[in-house]
Amino acid sequence: MANYFKTALAQDTCQLDNDVQRKVEAMLGDVAAQGDEAVRRYSRDLDQWEPANFRLSPAEIERCYEEVSDEVQADIRFAQAQIRKFAEAQRSAIRDVEVETLPGVVLGHKNIPVASVGCYVPGGRYPMVASAHMSIVTAKVAGVGRIAATAPPSGGRPHPAIVVAMDMAGADEIYCLGGVQAVAALALGTASIKPVDMIVGPGNAYVAEAKRQLFGRVGIDLLAGPTETLIIADETVDAEICAVDLLGQAEHGPNSPAILLTNSQKLAEETAREVERQLRTLPTGDVAGRAWRDYGQIIVCDSDEEMLRVANEIASEHVQVMTADPEYFLNNMVNYGSLFLGPETNVAYGDKVIGTNHTLPTRKAGRYTGGLWVGKFLKTCTYQRVAPEASAMIGEYCSRLCALEGFMGHKEQADIRVRRYATANAASGASR
Repeated sequence: MANYFKTALAQDTCQLDNDVQRKVEAMLGDVAAQGDEAVRRYSRDLDQWEPANFRLSPAEIERCYEEVSDEVQADIRFAQAQIRKFAEAQRSAIRDVEVETLPGVVLGHKNIPVASVGCYVPGGRYPMVASAHMSIVTAKVAGVGRIAATAPPSGGRPHPAIVVAMDMAGADEIYCLGGVQAVAALALGTASIKPVDMIVGPGNAYVAEAKRQLFGRVGIDLLAGPTETLIIADETVDAEICAVDLLGQAEHGPNSPAILLTNSQKLAEETAREVERQLRTLPTGDVAGRAWRDYGQIIVCDSDEEMLRVANEIASEHVQVMTADPEYFLNNMVNYGSLFLGPETNVAYGDKVIGTNHTLPTRKAGRYTGGLWVGKFLKTCTYQRVAPEASAMIGEYCSRLCALEGFMGHKEQADIRVRRYATANAASGASR
């Protein structure tokens, strides 16, 4: 039976913050009614940013390159190459389909890229350069025709590294605009910003709420909550690496859950002490410490089987498996965002550079969806083609089923084809 060696003091209830909901609703209404005027007002009031044009010119983008060292540019290029390779492998696995299900009945589907996408890159507590790779590179590989990327100002100007990453990734339009006003402008459109068909990318509670309220009018990737990490570990690893991996994700924010799931009481006790030791020297220890205090947990189980059961119940965004047999969890876990198998890998690799996407399901959404990937930017659209003789045969079944449901207009759609094509088929047969 699972024993909670350390429990969370707070709990993420997934309930909407009514104040956030109301503020976002009002902002979206203002942008819908006033367009650029509202966007500019909110940018000025919230970000102290009011340039002549929110879209960056080629000259402004070039100046950002001049501010970013060659080494940083090479690092960005390397990360994007890994993400592109994996995205291309995923895209090659997605195939169009055409099959003859009955003689003369051909059914198929085509995978059609979304025409335009808005990619939001956060820049609040941390400038999330990696989010530019994850959304823009993946959309590009999927074949999206127009990619508009946006990030908030940093220190009263565009963040140079984010802009360089956006440009290297292949963004067609780059904006220095943040928050709800950015999401609203891209989703609803203004006189200066053409609307997009889909909004992707992480953000704070206001950005997430804006995406929620706009969903349906535009597509979204998913509704992301605070970053989550779950470490499944046994005595094959030590407390130091467990603590590093817990705090490495807890630093995302003060409400980021970090959980150790282990079958070793000794590792549980040592990790608890090691976390406190590392917090004394970690530069982001103030944030990570609050997250660990309020949302951190240590759960001790009796066996791998019990750890598997608890892990599937938690359905964490990131799951780091450091056990004697990590393949057991790969083969049996079903609820998670992304798995990191063995102590040689870690969540930071996935967040920044290894090639998998870091936009992942949180708040137990791993029970029913995966994260952002090439397939999110594709619409799988079906089509049908029916020969005359097959239409007459299918029509008889369809006619009876429509009558069963009382859809008489539907029934006539079938009946007219039975009359025309059955007669034509009979006449054709008689002539032969």
